[in-house]
Amino acid sequence: MRIIMYVLLIGIVLLGISFALLNPDVVNFNYYIGHRAFPLSLLLVMTFVSGCILGLVVGVFLLIKLKLKNYSITIAIKHRRKRNWQFTCYSTTG
Repeated sequence: MRIIMYVLLIGIVLLGISFALLNPDVVNFNYYIGHRAFPLSLLLVMTFVSGCILGLVVGVFLLIKLKLKNYSITIAIKHRRKRNWQFTCYSTTG
């Protein structure tokens, strides 16, 4: 499995290098403060990386939210089991 991941990673890197070599054009990037010239391939990579980072941040936020909900449900189940166990002990003795 690890070998497959390495081969896939090398393939992606080679694909990125070939993409950069095929698109050496410089484009103007206008933003609110000013503008700057970047190679097209670098601009696309920066956009892709920023999208991945934003997706990871949102994913981690959702994961933490679900884990907290799972923890609260687990605590509630433990309390109900404890209460149910006490109820069954009192009902069978009396």
